[in-house]
Amino acid sequence: MNIKSIQEDFLPLIERPSRYLGTEINSIKKDANGIKLQMALVFPDLYEIGTSHLGLNILYYILNNHEKIAAERVFVPGIDMEAYLRSSNTPLMSLESKKPLKEFDIIGFSLLYELNYTNVLNILDLARIPFFSSQRDDSHPLIIAGGPCTCNPEPVADFFDAIVIGDGENVIMEMSRSWLKWKENCRGEKEALYKMWSEIQGLYIPAFFEPKFDKSGFQSLLPRFSKYRRIKRVIVNDLDKAPFPDAPILPYGKPVHDRLRIEVSRGCTRGCRFCQAGMIYRPVRERSVDTILSLSNKSITATGYEDISLLSLSVGDYICINPLMEQLMTWCEPRNISVSFPSLRAGTLTPELMQHIKRVRKTGFTIAPEAGSQRLRDVINKNISKKDIIDTVKNAYDFGWQVIKLYFMVGLPTETSEDLKAIVNLVKELRKINTGKGRRKNKINVSVGTFIPKPHTPFQWAPQISLSESKARIGWLQNNLKMSGINFKWQKPEISLLEGLWARGDRRLSHLLIAAHKKGCKLDGWSDHFRYSLWRDAIYDEGVNMDFYTNRLRNTNEPLPWDHIDIGIAKDYLIEEWKKATTGELTPDCRTGNCNACGVCDFNIIEPKVFKMSAEKSAFDIGRELLNPDNIKPIIKGTLLKTLKVSFSKIDQAKYFGHLELVNIILRALRRADIPIKFSEGFHPKPKISFEDTLPIGLESLKEYFYLIVPENFKSQSIIESLNKHLPAGITANDCHVASAKPVHNKTYNYMVTIKEEFFDNKKLDFFLQSPEFVISRIDRKGRLKKINLKDLILEIELLNQYKLKMTLRAESGKTVRPLEVIKEIFGLIDEKARKARFIKTL
Repeated sequence: MNIKSIQEDFLPLIERPSRYLGTEINSIKKDANGIKLQMALVFPDLYEIGTSHLGLNILYYILNNHEKIAAERVFVPGIDMEAYLRSSNTPLMSLESKKPLKEFDIIGFSLLYELNYTNVLNILDLARIPFFSSQRDDSHPLIIAGGPCTCNPEPVADFFDAIVIGDGENVIMEMSRSWLKWKENCRGEKEALYKMWSEIQGLYIPAFFEPKFDKSGFQSLLPRFSKYRRIKRVIVNDLDKAPFPDAPILPYGKPVHDRLRIEVSRGCTRGCRFCQAGMIYRPVRERSVDTILSLSNKSITATGYEDISLLSLSVGDYICINPLMEQLMTWCEPRNISVSFPSLRAGTLTPELMQHIKRVRKTGFTIAPEAGSQRLRDVINKNISKKDIIDTVKNAYDFGWQVIKLYFMVGLPTETSEDLKAIVNLVKELRKINTGKGRRKNKINVSVGTFIPKPHTPFQWAPQISLSESKARIGWLQNNLKMSGINFKWQKPEISLLEGLWARGDRRLSHLLIAAHKKGCKLDGWSDHFRYSLWRDAIYDEGVNMDFYTNRLRNTNEPLPWDHIDIGIAKDYLIEEWKKATTGELTPDCRTGNCNACGVCDFNIIEPKVFKMSAEKSAFDIGRELLNPDNIKPIIKGTLLKTLKVSFSKIDQAKYFGHLELVNIILRALRRADIPIKFSEGFHPKPKISFEDTLPIGLESLKEYFYLIVPENFKSQSIIESLNKHLPAGITANDCHVASAKPVHNKTYNYMVTIKEEFFDNKKLDFFLQSPEFVISRIDRKGRLKKINLKDLILEIELLNQYKLKMTLRAESGKTVRPLEVIKEIFGLIDEKARKARFIKTL
């Protein structure tokens, strides 16, 4: 399959084409010679979501470290790309080698969100792979899955050959080694591999269990083998020694988490009764300060990121968070690298911690009270008080934050109208804090979702409120929070309802998923693609009783579809917590206190692992040893400076980078090359760099320019060699010299255009040349109709042959025209034909 032909046929026609290139910095493309196992790692969502997923990056790193294994990535194609794949009968391919997905040995899906299930089927459909494992023979790839959704795998179990329950770092290599042995000795008999895999802790083989349903509709599973009845979750007992990528892939475009992500700990012992992650990732396991600092240094060096995000279910609970932040910010501040937390628990964000965070720039600030009243927060075991919330927000405002995000849920067990009123009252009280005084008023973003009972939590037996009730409660909050300074957002109740259906579903739902897929359901997690009417029709057609799965109180004695999954939490513990919720009795955090006997720890291998600073060694000492002091030398205030003008070319695959994307690529390449750049002063420091022209997607250029400010003693010519080592294919730095005091920007541009699948009609060009004016109409960004005379902007246009022309265009203030628009208007070309032309800016 000709990769270049595929790119030329599809990429000029679609949005965000760089997401399909697969040539990102730190991506890995192995020589097929010597590779025994080819594995596709699939994230069933768009590139911008999936490439931000830490778990996929960890597995990519682990697998590709094995010389006989090649792991490549696959994401859901955009709507436009999917249409081109289907219309051209082209199968879905991996990013790195453009290998058809169906030709891989193993395809591994990451299941993080129930509303991605239709995307799983869509990917298999685009790859031309049968959905059910029972329909796939030895000629098909093995389909496996992992991720938090697998703690109840039953709704999708029939689609997979094997499902990982728990942490994947070690088990993925055990599976791979078993596969290599099976391939060599067992001649491809799938049943033999199933048996080998079933001996690995944490691996669920759905084909080894037969579902049965009683008169009440409850599912039970009959195991085929007496020694394989329950699947015990696999746990990485020492996170500090677990493999973690120190040169992560640097995505193109704008991923949702466009920053370096370092997992500082896994697991949470706060014991929130609604929180599935807090239960299924126990016990708490921390990375040491020295490991985190070492990973940060290596990863920043390998990526050039300007932001670090410390990841954990509760970052503020990390034992050494203050000494870690002290040393990290001491290194990051002079390099203008910010550090952020995805969310923080009220009461853990101390003034000391805020002071560290704000040293570079004030990053996002999110806290989740979950409930408005103290009574309901006690029911869910949130273990924070109203005072904690108020003090945290007040401290944030005092340290200069102006936007706070709050997250609440409706429909929590025992919730009443008084609890809803308490949300409104709490928000109003927070709104009054530290506003006015001649300053711009602070803002609060309130986000509300519907509570969804999840497996392996104390609330797994609770009913989910109905769709109508969810709409009513969210609507009431919206109406009562209409006030200045409050921005109210909510998740669609229909999405929450379906999430609840799949979260506690059983194997009967597999046919509903196929029915929804056939009706066109996909990208359901995106509000602009979610179509509840299609789901409603599919549910009706399949005769699914929604209330059976969602809106009913379960008996603690009834069988649950996930009873065969041993997540480590004792069922008796969950029942006890469910009972304590009804009385509002709190359960303390066991991280530093007494054991609550949840059942996860054996206190031999599996137990909480936290790190305290050594009395002999401070965070400063560790940081001095592990953080590279020469990496990205900061510019000291008062240093003499100069402005450099750098010329570069942007050709071939680089034409698929938009302007902002190109700027980001070059900025991070400058960081990786250790080229010191002057930053602006103030609230949000920015690198002092500017570009002469903003090239649109699809346009190549032989010579572009950018300007940057560097120290006076920096050797100008060294930038070319250093920078070119860190730029992706298609971008090349060509020359660098000191810029004149007042750079003169060119106002005329020369282009060469070569067309394919069409020809340039000389008669149409003659008509243009002979016309006194050639007026075109366009709609500007504000929706206004504007008319432009092309004769004013086209200085020269000449056919070199029927497939090639050159033109010179002029840019005026408020008036510009691109070569794509020129050939469409003069030659009457349809958009698709015109976009496939090659446009090269020659000067």
